Amino acid sequence: MNQHLKNIGSMERWTIENSVDLYGIRNWGGGYFDISDKGEIVINPTGNDPSHVVSMMDVISGIKERGLGMPILLRLGDILQSRISLLHDSFQTAIDNFGYKGQYRGVFPIKVNQQQQVVEEVTHFGSKYHHGLEAGSKAELIAAISLLKDPEACLICNGYKDEEFIDLGLYAQKMGFKCFFVIEMPSELPMILERAARLNIKPLIGIRIKLSTRAGGHWTESGGDRSIFGLSMTQLIQMVDYLKEKEMIDCLQLLHYHLGSQIPNIRDIRSAVVEACRVYTGLVDEGAPMGYLDIGGGLAVDYDGSHTNFTSSRNYNLAEYCADVIEVIMGTLDDQGIPHPTIISESGRATVAYYSVLLFNIIDVSCFQTLPLPETPAEDTPEMIVNLLDVLHSLTLKNMQECYNDAIYYRDEIRQLFKHGNISLRERITGENIFWHVMKKIAADLSKLKHIPSELEDIENALADIYYGNFSVFQSLPDSWAIDHLFPIMPVHRLNEPPRRNAILADITCDCDGKIDKFIATHNVRKSLPLHDFKLDEDYYLGVFLVGAYQETLGDLHNLLGDTNIVSIQIKQNGDFKFVREIEGDSVSDVLSYVEYDTKAMVVQFRETAEKAVRKGLISPNERQQIMRAYQKGLRGYTYFEK
Repeated sequence: MNQHLKNIGSMERWTIENSVDLYGIRNWGGGYFDISDKGEIVINPTGNDPSHVVSMMDVISGIKERGLGMPILLRLGDILQSRISLLHDSFQTAIDNFGYKGQYRGVFPIKVNQQQQVVEEVTHFGSKYHHGLEAGSKAELIAAISLLKDPEACLICNGYKDEEFIDLGLYAQKMGFKCFFVIEMPSELPMILERAARLNIKPLIGIRIKLSTRAGGHWTESGGDRSIFGLSMTQLIQMVDYLKEKEMIDCLQLLHYHLGSQIPNIRDIRSAVVEACRVYTGLVDEGAPMGYLDIGGGLAVDYDGSHTNFTSSRNYNLAEYCADVIEVIMGTLDDQGIPHPTIISESGRATVAYYSVLLFNIIDVSCFQTLPLPETPAEDTPEMIVNLLDVLHSLTLKNMQECYNDAIYYRDEIRQLFKHGNISLRERITGENIFWHVMKKIAADLSKLKHIPSELEDIENALADIYYGNFSVFQSLPDSWAIDHLFPIMPVHRLNEPPRRNAILADITCDCDGKIDKFIATHNVRKSLPLHDFKLDEDYYLGVFLVGAYQETLGDLHNLLGDTNIVSIQIKQNGDFKFVREIEGDSVSDVLSYVEYDTKAMVVQFRETAEKAVRKGLISPNERQQIMRAYQKGLRGYTYFEK
């Protein structure tokens, strides 16, 4: 039995601290989320002022009063501002502590969250730190140069570049932007130099290299000799020779590498910086002025709060990350007498992950149920069913493993008898019912065992309820489906009550993959989530946290479930808050148009179909009017479940 159910007693014994420990909110919340005495999640916008908090349920009440339905993507601009400040302040602290002679410049990779509001707020909040942007495509570059106003901020151009991309970047440089072209392929350099000559400008050149260092985690293929992006060491020296030949070596000022999006182990980070610094010193020896070292992304988010090198965690904090980067760069370059470069990091995930929370309501529950059993079986009961009933009655702690094996055997035999027509449907159902009585009895007694056999560990998960959430995994949490990424998920209220149910979550996409059955835990992955009893007359809300990175960008239209409603709030010093932006989610008409339906033509076609039904006497003209009204209302409606 799961540990939390062992400890749940009466309502009076359950405390807020029990919920804190159960869901680990203070481990993964970064100080931005906690639980109030009322049993509600509260938002702390700075992460360090417990008096400056807002209840999530108060925010939900405000959302409902404004007529917006669930699911909602809640954006917390104060947290985004806090994350940008924390990143720069942490690097500045390390710079001051070590006596580093260079500067730090953060850039936000637009691909992490391309939504206009997000990029706009990053540039706004980051302006005091000269926080820049990274663009990996022409469209991202166009977005970047429209939003970035600070000439001291860096604009990093990664990705593959055509002439139009290059011209835009060169024009940006002419207008005062510090725009670096990072060479991904050898063929890009001649084109950049040619376009720059035509515009009479000396380009700022960077080179992305393939390090031999590789990191663990989901994105390990981003690094190493066979990574698909960047130049090999041979290609690197060819580019250097080409620049020398063209007398343009003075344009080479930046070295860039990228290990992956979520690097859980600080040793991999240190190893990569060491290798990159050796390449950097080699480029200085070749005559390149250099001056900038772009260490890419990879600064991890501790999604499960375990503070380990597990894929969904990290075994370091931000201060350690900054200190290690500064220390390694200084230790390597000082030996060669090379000036300290400006450090650039593309820490997108760590910047925006905390910024967004997905809120949704539970619309239904499928509970695991068994039927009452007769005290004695009927005389004509098949032998296998009688044997299975004997297993149930003889089950003890000492023979639990044996009874489990026997129950599996007899259940399978009963199923075979049914397939061959030797027992009836009711008899088959009786056998299944007895079998699940056995499983429930075993699950109830597991906590009494000193050592739980491996075959019995998953019984409680097999008995878990299914809570149906008003959301789409594919639209709002695609990484959960695609790569088994773990996000913190928990109720946002009723946390002063004991959660008595174990559940998996199903979405409303009508797809067997539209579920979440892996959840964070301190020392492992939990296969079910402790939740409260579902009450038909009360709304029950869950939150998925740390979803600000990639999830909006990667979401798809599975079952034509579109973008959710979006609400942004700003939290005031007195603990009050205000709604600063509301963006309505996709309507049915919107998503149909995305997949090439002409909704106006559809209305005409459906009206003709309805009129044919009138002529056939199937419906009346008045009913046709009602049907058309419902059809058009449906087109205007939200794609998610509406009450």
